[in-house]
Amino acid sequence: MLPARFDYQRAQSVDDALALLDQHGEEAKILAGGMSLIPLMKLRFAAPANLIDINGIDALRTLTESDGTLRIGALTRHHDIETSDVVAARYPTLAAAAPLISDPLIRNRGTVAGSLAHADPAGDWGAVMLAARASVVARSSSGGERTIAIDDFLTDTFTTSLTPKELVTEVRVPAPSGRTGGAYLKMERKVGDFATVAVAVQVTMANGTIGSAGIALTAVGPKNLRAADAEASLAGAEPTEDAFAEAGRLAAALAEPVSDVRGSAEYKRNVVAVFVRRGLARAVDMARSASA
Repeated sequence: MLPARFDYQRAQSVDDALALLDQHGEEAKILAGGMSLIPLMKLRFAAPANLIDINGIDALRTLTESDGTLRIGALTRHHDIETSDVVAARYPTLAAAAPLISDPLIRNRGTVAGSLAHADPAGDWGAVMLAARASVVARSSSGGERTIAIDDFLTDTFTTSLTPKELVTEVRVPAPSGRTGGAYLKMERKVGDFATVAVAVQVTMANGTIGSAGIALTAVGPKNLRAADAEASLAGAEPTEDAFAEAGRLAAALAEPVSDVRGSAEYKRNVVAVFVRRGLARAVDMARSASA
């Protein structure tokens, strides 16, 4: 199918994009990678009257670490994360997830910020950013800049706390402190498919015990879910199989999967429990071998 008619405008700067958003509001959509938006437009599930292309804004093509934070610009592609030496060395959960994002064509064009703004509960980056305690920076002409914790940013299925006149300019991930490991485990029917179930894990060790843990789930709820009770159960705990199993049980209890052609709800909850156990074991092993 062909999309409905729309006006196309190419923003030359962030201020230019914000002015266009201010002018068109809910009738406009931002085009970055377009990996989600264009298919929706072709199916006419989305029919924006105005398409604002931000690909000419070089200031949004950033992937840098400064002041203890990894700053991911709105035009940073999945492939940029996958091939970043800084990410590989210091951000293990992001490094584990990036090669599992869809397929090479999507990774070369799609953006991290765009994926988060799309807020698909089966999207990978939402869970990864929850586990890593990330935040999203948004700007508007009238409201200026605000920083939104990822837990507050992802509000419901395909829904975020962005206003129609706001543009995501950056995603910020705090640099892990101490010995940290991470994992992203994903079950998919075939390479490039959406997850049937996926789990993101990040663990920081402290004096031989688990100092902090981040655990988040993909494709088993109305949005990416933080397994807060599972995280809390691990704080200060010895990294044992029993501790991992209890965290897996708590995470599975949080999950809200539906039965479909990919599997029953009971099966998917069991996968959550197994993936949490495996992810924690992998993350702890990585953290133990990491330099402080």
